[in-house]
Amino acid sequence: MNRRDFLQMMAATAPIALGGWGDACAGTAPARVRPGDAGWPSQQAWEKLSQDVGGRLIKLASPFDACIGSPDGVGCTQFWRSLHNPFFLGDDPALTQTLGWVDAWTSRPSAYAVAARSTTDVVAAVNFARGNQLRLVVKGGGHSYQGTSNAADSLLIWTRHMDEVTIHDSFLPSGCEGEAVPAVSVGAGVLWGKAYNEVTTKAGRYVQGGGCLTVGVAGLIQSGGFGSFSKAYGLAAASLLEAEVVTADGQIRIASACTNPDLYWAIKGGGGGGFGVVTRLTLRTHALPEFFGVVSMTVQASSDESYKRLIARVMDLYADALFNPNWGEQIIFRSGNVLVINMLFQGIEQKRAEAIWQPFLDWLQAARQDFQLQAGPVFIAAPARHFWDPRFLEKVPGAVLFDDRPGASADNIFWAGNLKEAGQVLHGYQSAWLPASLLARERREALAAMLFASSRHRSVSLHTNKGLAGAPPAIIEQARDTAINPAVLDAFALLISAAEGPPAYAGIAGHEPDATKARRNAEAIGKAMDEVRHVVPRPGSYVAESNFFEEHWQEAFWGANYPRLLAVKNRYDADGLFISHHGVGSERWSADGFTKKP
Repeated sequence: MNRRDFLQMMAATAPIALGGWGDACAGTAPARVRPGDAGWPSQQAWEKLSQDVGGRLIKLASPFDACIGSPDGVGCTQFWRSLHNPFFLGDDPALTQTLGWVDAWTSRPSAYAVAARSTTDVVAAVNFARGNQLRLVVKGGGHSYQGTSNAADSLLIWTRHMDEVTIHDSFLPSGCEGEAVPAVSVGAGVLWGKAYNEVTTKAGRYVQGGGCLTVGVAGLIQSGGFGSFSKAYGLAAASLLEAEVVTADGQIRIASACTNPDLYWAIKGGGGGGFGVVTRLTLRTHALPEFFGVVSMTVQASSDESYKRLIARVMDLYADALFNPNWGEQIIFRSGNVLVINMLFQGIEQKRAEAIWQPFLDWLQAARQDFQLQAGPVFIAAPARHFWDPRFLEKVPGAVLFDDRPGASADNIFWAGNLKEAGQVLHGYQSAWLPASLLARERREALAAMLFASSRHRSVSLHTNKGLAGAPPAIIEQARDTAINPAVLDAFALLISAAEGPPAYAGIAGHEPDATKARRNAEAIGKAMDEVRHVVPRPGSYVAESNFFEEHWQEAFWGANYPRLLAVKNRYDADGLFISHHGVGSERWSADGFTKKP
């Protein structure tokens, strides 16, 4: 869809999107209140809320405050080390997994948090925020790159402790008829590592979720969600059978294909926390294959011309042999003429995977004067039931790291490759869906040239599991019934270019973000993505992994689905209680989410 078509569609649907729900838009919320404002709740009011939520109201302060005067004290030294532990970050309501984005946002705690353990806690918090004109924020895993799970001077609904998991041999969504299916119900605070351990390790089934084990289930589903095997099992959001949602009016609503179907559709990819607080999700589970496998290698090309040949060759291999439901994950093109393969496979045996890659390896060997294998090749297949099994993974050297806090659960694991993401400060992040038409033989030369040109500025990676082209027709149709940008249906991969720095925080001497480096990296990312846009003008972008500064975010994140999403927003949250940066309806609000535009 081009920009003109998008604007015409928005204009045509404006009566529905902006006023088609009668009294839904009648409320007014000109501004939220902050501490010190005349309308800020009294101490007695806060105490009453605390009673309503069983004493689970927490007055928050930034853990960084203690380090401002003594950044190298013993306590602060340990604190900085702990920022590399995603479980430490996730268990503190005043912190987020990403600590900020240079020139965009810095993680700041809410004034208060409700550490919700039940849906009634959430209802109480929603009603309190609405009744007192408070800025409201929702956080489960706290992984938002856009900074949407934190806001200063706000009330936070923190769902981390809503971590129940229930396995269903058969489940029929509310209001529906037909055949029940195997499923799993998870609370809003469940992380994918726990979900996989319960569903796969213990129950012998598969649930489609994210690759990072410390990402929250609820946030991923609401963003659309991709697992390593999306071409086989589809979007994570497409596996949603039913959800419990607390909407802005404080009502507890069940959302399924047969009950509140508009809300059900919207939370399947319409953005985290945009339509209410999701308190429980029930997801379809799938039969587990016998094996999951890994293929990894790193190849150094000796020159620019050799690298161009290498890119063309690996893209031929992908188009001819890997563009199918058996394969997923990443092909990375680094700026130093380095190719990195980190791919996963399912549904085939290791010998078959090796045979598929052998012609490529033979080609490298025949041209060894131009190419050097710096690492690998490594081919590993493991029983699928153990793929997320903490006791199995602890025996695999270098695979996972553990929560090193005293008394922490032995099941608290995360992939070693995700270590640098804990406490990161982003410099830049952009993504673009690449249409499968680029894999046609007559267009591969242009694709390879684009990948080479982009890599001159900044490394780019093809996340082949984050495009659904190449999936079976049934998987495509399931995804079509979600709110995610329809561009994903025709995309073979999501291209990402990004940069980040280690844990840092503005105002703390010796620990501030390197703004000069960050801006240089952001500029390089912009130039790399300009090369992409020469080939794919105005591409769609995945909302969870996107540019904070995206100008045409409605079109980029949701495409033709945006007017329908805005209509759902008006029905369930006309006054904008749930507002976040570049969330549905946020164009009506100031950047900080406190003031409604006239």
